[in-house]
Amino acid sequence: MPCFELTHESESSLARSGVLHTAHGDLRTPFFMPVATKGAVKFVSHPELYKMEVDCLITNAFVNYLKPGLELISKAGGLHKFFGWEKSLFTDSGGFQLLSEDFVDHVTNNGVHFRNPFDKSIHLITPEQATQIQFSLGSDVAMCLDHVLHFGKNRLDYFDAMVRTTDWAWRCKTAHNESKEKNPNSKQLLFGITQGGTFLDLRKKSTLTLEAMEFDGLAIGGLCIGEDPSIMHNVTEFSKKFIAKERPIYLMGVGSPLEILNLVERGVDVFDSAYPTRMARHGLIFTHKGQIRIDKSAHKQAFVSLDSECDCFVCKNHTRAYLHHLFKTYEQNGLLLLSYHNTYFIAKLMQQIRTAIKENNFEKFKKEFELKYK
Repeated sequence: MPCFELTHESESSLARSGVLHTAHGDLRTPFFMPVATKGAVKFVSHPELYKMEVDCLITNAFVNYLKPGLELISKAGGLHKFFGWEKSLFTDSGGFQLLSEDFVDHVTNNGVHFRNPFDKSIHLITPEQATQIQFSLGSDVAMCLDHVLHFGKNRLDYFDAMVRTTDWAWRCKTAHNESKEKNPNSKQLLFGITQGGTFLDLRKKSTLTLEAMEFDGLAIGGLCIGEDPSIMHNVTEFSKKFIAKERPIYLMGVGSPLEILNLVERGVDVFDSAYPTRMARHGLIFTHKGQIRIDKSAHKQAFVSLDSECDCFVCKNHTRAYLHHLFKTYEQNGLLLLSYHNTYFIAKLMQQIRTAIKENNFEKFKKEFELKYK
């Protein structure tokens, strides 16, 4: 059975829904993964995520490799048992850390020389090691090691990173196949990641080359890192043309409601981002009438819910005035409640998107949502 099955397609856009089969359950697409870098979503507990019907998290393989370490996680029985998470898990190879000066010493064709932020030691992570680390962790979906650049580099930089990413993808695929041959019971999937910056010819070459390698899914990498949203939309829609219909598409790092809708419209199936919880910690709250800043004085005596259209327990039980008070007095429970609401908002939005696609009503749903969300 293929790992991904399409169930519905929009008649007037590229939006679609389907099922991604993993070792820890079927994931209905499109879906969003909250980020659990160290094994936990900040200020949102596992039981709360289960209640929201969040079926998948993404964690960072390199960070977990550093702390608590592969040996401890192995003794626990793998990531799922160590985290106490019963549903699906993606692992990021560590490629995203190339955007952080705290993590990167230098990059060569052989791999990335990462700096351990805990003790400043240097670790060479090759594509083979990145793959083996993820395999030993036992995630449901592993990501290839890729070379992602900051936005605004020149064409030659993007070309070099694309060539390196392509080579690393082949090495990851080879290492993953070898691991599965030795462990035939493993059902871990492997996704490739395309690069090429904003240059469409580089994107085409990267996408076609990785598509030919027949990964279980393809991620469009190197976007949502500072470029204008219209560029992200254009690159995504362009890349989609060269990806087989039966291949799930993952756009990394997108977590705002409007961008999720825009990218679902362009055929994206999988999303992840720390944006919902990070924004909550900064007091930026999602509502059906647009974002609000809970620290504003206008909410000091607002004895209404965050969002009259939201049925989460925060909106049912607490007022903006109370949440404003908690946030302004640096009460940790305020961050907990606000993080819950933002995460719930995105989880509910994904459910509504899937329903709208199933009912061939996605474009109408998107338009109505956007009109209110200003």
